[in-house]
Amino acid sequence: MFNFKAIIHILGMLMLFNGLFMALILPVSYITDSGDFTALLTSSAITCNLGILAWWLTRKVKKELSKRDGYIIVSLGWIILGLSGALPFLISGEITSIPNAIFETFSGYTTTGASILNDIEALPNGIMLWRSMTQWIGGMGIIVLTVAILPLFGVGGMELFAAESPGPSSAKIHPKITDTAKRLWILYVLLTVFETIMLKLAGMSWLDAVNHSFTTMSTGGFSTKNASIAAFDSPSIEYIVTAFMLVGGVNFSMIYFILKGAFAKVYGNEEFKTYLGIVATFTVVITGILWCNSPDLGFESNFRHSMFQVVSIVTTTGFSTSNYAIWASFAYMLIIFLMFTGGSAGSTAGGVKIVRHLIIFKNGYAEFKRILHPRAVIPVRLNERSVDQKIVNNVLAFFFIYTFIFIFGALIISAYGTDIVTAVGASIACLGNIGPGIGGVNPEHNFHGFRDGAKLFMSFLMLLGRLELFTVLILLTPAFWRKV
Repeated sequence: MFNFKAIIHILGMLMLFNGLFMALILPVSYITDSGDFTALLTSSAITCNLGILAWWLTRKVKKELSKRDGYIIVSLGWIILGLSGALPFLISGEITSIPNAIFETFSGYTTTGASILNDIEALPNGIMLWRSMTQWIGGMGIIVLTVAILPLFGVGGMELFAAESPGPSSAKIHPKITDTAKRLWILYVLLTVFETIMLKLAGMSWLDAVNHSFTTMSTGGFSTKNASIAAFDSPSIEYIVTAFMLVGGVNFSMIYFILKGAFAKVYGNEEFKTYLGIVATFTVVITGILWCNSPDLGFESNFRHSMFQVVSIVTTTGFSTSNYAIWASFAYMLIIFLMFTGGSAGSTAGGVKIVRHLIIFKNGYAEFKRILHPRAVIPVRLNERSVDQKIVNNVLAFFFIYTFIFIFGALIISAYGTDIVTAVGASIACLGNIGPGIGGVNPEHNFHGFRDGAKLFMSFLMLLGRLELFTVLILLTPAFWRKV
């Protein structure tokens, strides 16, 4: 029923890739003499050797994967990445607690951006860059990278891509799944390089520019500064980061079509237009509220802070230039509402995803028509096409389970002695892969004060949110393990 040897084989490859990514940090650590070279080298060696061992022992296995194998590989793959990715923090001694290291690393790979570090600026350069790279790896998904490379080893990757790709559907930009993965990764790398150059020209150091490019394109939100983007006090940097966060929240297929000049596909995409409409509407409204309450700051400053925070929350990036918790109550409530929105399907953003909201609203409107015309066949239509009822049912089930887990998560976190507002904020921040939340986890605070059990549970919430619930939860059902 399961090809466990093939599963181990691919998990070994994932560990190997993760170790090689660690090795990419070594030149930076050595050149800057940041004191973490040995820790990074040791972590890379351990991860690579374990990966090579697992891959070598199963190299002759029959490499055929079922859909169930794909779910196991993706779920265990992210867990293994999180555990092995914590090694640099632990070995360097920058994070001494295992629950803290796991939380920080899972926050990286799931592009959540929540942190337990009280003084980020005290981190050595190598560890700082590795922390940012975990988000860059997780942004597009190392599983998709593996899909692009697996054919070289004779392994099909459709099952992995389907299990890892976010959203209720994934638009392919090329008939072959491996070519799709390669094109997406090339686009991801090029955008990262372009942002790095832009941030450098705007006044960041090369190291800060690379770090923030990694965490912007991945919509992750880790910064090199304790005060996040606000520390740079630069309007040009804020506008650049806003623009690339906005790009990160777009379905990467749409970006590809724009670059190819296929504007008809972009113009006809309802999710893309809704995404831009939400950002524009909330930016205008919040700008008006802030301007009325703080006219001395000027229109441009209020507009810039409003747009930055709206885009940061919608795309679940989590950067901050101001503390929205001290804004006027209505503006604060709008930001909380945006936490339940999410970016586009097929983007690096987390959350519920805009396309799901569209399907839910369209299905609700269709129900009114069905009540008035009980004999009529009234399908839900998206992008001028009928949406299969199975997809509608999947979206409704997802929304129900997402809401239930959010409430359940808040209850569990509160059981560790956390006040209810902070527990609610932490639950949605972790499940939605947002980073900052409300209460004691607003942009001016972090997650350091939570108990170890709560941190491990929140790490699980991050994983659930990043893999869109079903990929992980399906492993917990008896039917998954039952022979068919």
